[in-house]
Amino acid sequence: MAFERYITKGGKKYRLGYTTGTTAAGAAKAAAEMLCRQKTVKKVLIETPAEIEVEMEVEDCFYSQELARAAVVKDAGDDPDQTDGIKITVELKRIKIDKALVESKVIIKAGEGIGRVTKPGLQLDIGQAAVNPVPREMIKKAVRDIFPKNNVLEVLISAPAGVEIARKTFNPKLGIKGGISILGTSGIVEPMSESAYKESLAVELRQAAALGYKKIILVFGNYGKKEALAAGFKEEQIIRMSNFVGFMLAEVDQLEIDEIIMVGHIGKIVKVAGGIFNTHSKVADGRREIIAAHAALAGAEQKVIEAIFSINTAEEAVDYLLAHKLEKVLQNICEAVVSKVEAKLEKKIKCKSVIFTLNQGIVALSREAEEDFDFE
Repeated sequence: MAFERYITKGGKKYRLGYTTGTTAAGAAKAAAEMLCRQKTVKKVLIETPAEIEVEMEVEDCFYSQELARAAVVKDAGDDPDQTDGIKITVELKRIKIDKALVESKVIIKAGEGIGRVTKPGLQLDIGQAAVNPVPREMIKKAVRDIFPKNNVLEVLISAPAGVEIARKTFNPKLGIKGGISILGTSGIVEPMSESAYKESLAVELRQAAALGYKKIILVFGNYGKKEALAAGFKEEQIIRMSNFVGFMLAEVDQLEIDEIIMVGHIGKIVKVAGGIFNTHSKVADGRREIIAAHAALAGAEQKVIEAIFSINTAEEAVDYLLAHKLEKVLQNICEAVVSKVEAKLEKKIKCKSVIFTLNQGIVALSREAEEDFDFE
């Protein structure tokens, strides 16, 4: 049973899929229903954060009085996703009934093929199962919908094929050991035909210009969009670039736009400061090198530069810089973004930049950007 939802990009029709987070939530809900009702469940329905309902077939059903087990196969639609077709299994057991609990407690654990966090700088604590915040909440909700009160339940997620798949991802480099991550912010996978996707981004930019917006906010993804919305900008003038910074700047050059503000998480926008205009990790990296170079230019000691090279993520590097009173480094990176972008543009278009992290929010602004974003 395929997931029959479609999207049109660049005049072509693509089938949507659902994330590993939705898949795991579906398996968790099926296991919870079997444990509660003591009968086999063959299909399960999950409402995703994108407000799209996904019906999934359930496999490998087992239940007893103490535990239940269910599996769901991930369907990535027309997206060439490494985890397409992977089977995710959830074993759910009730540890105890605690009458003092108003809301059931759901404990998530990593089984075979699911990674564990071993380094700082991610959205999860060291030792936790590599289940990102949004799918973590989806899984807990799926279980609590069946056991709303008084229960302590353990969710063990496994995907044996994830051991091999994870070797082809950046998980080992990020310190996620033993398997894949359970991911997804919307719960839905949109197929990423690059040419079609780039064209869809360009269409949004052209629409904004057609609506009369002379100031455009360029973001890499949803988190940047949230920062721009919080600053008071209209949704229509906030345009996603994804990784295609150079492509989108070329599109800006074709339009009647006076100013752009580039808003980005440090892990993406720092690449632009180094003159990298496709920020996909498979194309180019150098995040630590760029941060270290700006630290050196700001007069940082050798031990600081060495520490930056030993840090796992750009987010963690920001925490380190702020802890050592080196905010100037981030300010300089902002100015480097402005310089590189303005040099890339053929027209004389004003540029500003904003850097944020997931932990700290906005951490640096280029000159004059303070008139657009609150930052103390």
